[in-house]
Formats: sequence, structure tokens, C-alpha cells
Amino acid sequence: MARRRTDWGSLVAAVLFLGLAVAFAVRGSGDWDFNVVWVLPVLAVGLGIAGVARALTRSRGPKEHDGDVPGHGSAPS
Repeated sequence: MARRRTDWGSLVAAVLFLGLAVAFAVRGSGDWDFNVVWVLPVLAVGLGIAGVARALTRSRGPKEHDGDVPGHGSAPS
């Protein structure tokens, strides 16, 4: 089974949207009152953080190991 890398940008975006969904659900029940004006700035900052996380993890590229590149390494010709 192939090992997959963690996609941190998607994880941050998912947590952000889940948090906003919980906030709206709690607000709808009447137990908590928050100002809706804050939703767009929080969403923009959260998605910006997700974008930065994705850019940083994608910019590193794959790690090279011996024998991964065809024609290089100790494989017989």
C-alpha cells in the first residue's frame, strides 16, 4: 500500500469550514450570539492560511531516494 502525504492546506480549510458550521448551528439554536460581520474576514484569513500551508508543503517537492530515478543508482543495465 502506498503511503500518502498529508495535505495540510485541505485540512486547515476543512477545520475552518467545520468551525463556521458549528458556529452557525449554535447561533441558530439561540445559545450563542455572534456578529455575522466577522464571518467573511475570518473565512478570508483562514483560507489564506490554508493557501500558505499548501504552498509551503508543495514547494518542497518529492524527496529523492537512491534507485528512484530510472537510469541512476545500482540497478543492472
